[in-house]
Amino acid sequence: MEEKCMGKHIVFFDGDCGVCNFWVQWILKRDHNNRFLFASLQSDFGQTFLSERKLNTEVFNTLYLWKPNHYYLEKSNAVLQIANILGGIYKLSAIGKIIPRFFSDTIYDLVSKNRMKLANQKCYLPTPDERKKFIEV
Repeated sequence: MEEKCMGKHIVFFDGDCGVCNFWVQWILKRDHNNRFLFASLQSDFGQTFLSERKLNTEVFNTLYLWKPNHYYLEKSNAVLQIANILGGIYKLSAIGKIIPRFFSDTIYDLVSKNRMKLANQKCYLPTPDERKKFIEV
C-alpha cells in the first residue's frame, strides 16, 4: 500500500454522496499527470486515516486531501489545493486563498449540509484505468 501512495495526493470523500462522487469523477478526468488516489471515508483505509488524526469517524461531510508524510488539508483548503495540483486554468483558483478561511469554510459547510439535496446518488463505474486510482471505496 505504501508504494501505491508514494508521491500521490489522496482524496478522502463520502462514498455515499452524489455530489462527492461527481467531484471525484471531475478530478479523475483532469488528473492527466496521475497525481491523485481516492478512498472513501467509510472504507477501512479512510477510517484509519480519520482515527489516526483523532477526526470524527462517523460523520462524512468533509473532504480531505492527504499527501503522506507531508500534510493533510480539509474543506476549502483541500479544494483549492486540488485545483492547484491539477494545474492549468485551475491554478487560477489560488485567488481563493485571499478569502479568509473562516468564510470559505462556512460556504463549504453550507454546500456540505445540503449536498444530499443537490445531487442524486448515482452508481459510478470507473474504467479499469480509473479503478487503479482507488485505494478503497
